[in-house]
Amino acid sequence: MTSDIRRAHARRLSVRPVVPVLLGLALAVVVMLLSAQAGHAVPVDPSPPAPPTPPEGPDGDNGLSVEINGVNGAPSTAILTLVGITLLSVAPALLLMMTSFTKIFVVLAMTRNALSLPSIPPNQVLAGLALFLSIFIMAPVLTEINNLAVQPYMDGNTTFSEALSIGSGPLQQFMLAHTREEDIALMTRVADNENPAKPEDVPLITLIPSFMISELRAAFIIGFVIFVPFLVIDLVVASALMSMGMMMLPPVMISLPFKILLFVLVDGWGLIITSLVNSYGGT
Repeated sequence: MTSDIRRAHARRLSVRPVVPVLLGLALAVVVMLLSAQAGHAVPVDPSPPAPPTPPEGPDGDNGLSVEINGVNGAPSTAILTLVGITLLSVAPALLLMMTSFTKIFVVLAMTRNALSLPSIPPNQVLAGLALFLSIFIMAPVLTEINNLAVQPYMDGNTTFSEALSIGSGPLQQFMLAHTREEDIALMTRVADNENPAKPEDVPLITLIPSFMISELRAAFIIGFVIFVPFLVIDLVVASALMSMGMMMLPPVMISLPFKILLFVLVDGWGLIITSLVNSYGGT
């Protein structure tokens, strides 16, 4: 009995130091919760935003400027690449409208039709021959454009607009030399413009279609001259077949070898190319 009382008394003594610790922890937790709630409950006014800084332009200029030239005044590589890509994209149109390509290709195609060979030589061969003949004929003009406009612009001596204006001069002179006055007058009336005082005053928007019309007219004249001898051969062969009663035999089968033989004997390709080159002043 006495031992039980002693154990109970010892148990109470061991519990007494724990109670103050637990009470202290509980009080600390309550104080923290109250301080947190008070901190959230107090409103804090935000600080006003700073005014924006106005943008500053480049030194000596209040606007936007784009520098396209390099250090020494020459155009940068990026600008030259852009101009080159642009020229490549419009090169087919320029080749057809402002050079001798159209006239040469039409004459070569009409020669092929006069020989009764609709697919020989192929269009690729005729286009290639017309392209290189055009380069041969236009070589002096291209050289003059390069010397007067392209090289000064690449050296930084002229601006792009000045180079474009100077470079169009030789090309305009070439087209004026091979354009009829009647065609220029026609396009001027169609555009409802006044007659220019001198040929150099004709704008390119009027000169280019006038030049194409003149080129097509000259090409058809040359084609007519080429067709005449081959037409005579067709008539002779057709008359011979009719007189022999061979009406079921196509005349072209008999006349084609004679056409080719005549064309080879007179050196037809050489005569045609010589006539085309001489039509541009023997350039």
